[in-house]
Amino acid sequence: MKSSADVQSQLAIDECNIRLVDPERVATVNARMPSEQDVVDTADVFGLLGDPRRLKLLVALLDGELCVCDLAAVTGMSESATSHALRLLRAHRVVSVRRDGRMHYYRLDDAHVRILLDRAVAPTEHTDAIHPERDGGSQ
Repeated sequence: MKSSADVQSQLAIDECNIRLVDPERVATVNARMPSEQDVVDTADVFGLLGDPRRLKLLVALLDGELCVCDLAAVTGMSESATSHALRLLRAHRVVSVRRDGRMHYYRLDDAHVRILLDRAVAPTEHTDAIHPERDGGSQ
């Protein structure tokens, strides 16, 4: 356990003695900082992507639109769970839907979502380097 002197010493190291080291850079960063609501909305989208089942649905949609039944088959989820996840993704404007009679076809909402997914999924080919505790064999 750390003594209070150790904690105070660590705090002193972490403190900035100068309020702004590079005020011009801080002003530039602040000028391009998204609004608080945009930051919250973006965090919500990343939260949606944090669920493996929803992420699998979105990856399936990279190849184009699919109906709920086909998405359930691709992901191994029940149709009910698939529909629920798609409703959540649609509410956050990550996917959109096209109705054809009783069928609902889902697709990624726009190119930005596609780019985000492409960039998010690409590093997984290097999973062994990121997670050395995983079995290195093919699965």
